[in-house]
Amino acid sequence: MSLQTILLAVALGAAAGILSGLFGVGGGILFVPTLVALGLGQVEAAATSLLAIVPTAAVGVWRQTRFGNLRVRPALVVGVSSIAGVEAGVQIAIRIDESVLRRLFGVLLLVVAAQLVWRSTRPLRGYADVS
Repeated sequence: MSLQTILLAVALGAAAGILSGLFGVGGGILFVPTLVALGLGQVEAAATSLLAIVPTAAVGVWRQTRFGNLRVRPALVVGVSSIAGVEAGVQIAIRIDESVLRRLFGVLLLVVAAQLVWRSTRPLRGYADVS
């Protein structure tokens, strides 16, 4: 790995970390495109992002806990129940063509973007007014 690649990885990692902390997004949305831009294949980028998100999530949990924003039970239910889904996803990812996987990832990003735009036009419900 060249010094330029390492510096780019550090800069992109810091930017992805800031966005993760700010918006609560995970590795799939930020780290995978970053790692692909650094030259990893789609499968390798997805696998690497699974490990890269661990310290990011740990720091995010620690900081958000200090502000009283963490809801442990729903987080644990989602986390534990996702284990089987992750295993299934890995098995599918290693069996399909990388170009198909990249297109499917692009569709996921478009769906997430559309959902964010749609939700941003609707008023928040279920939260106390903090003004």
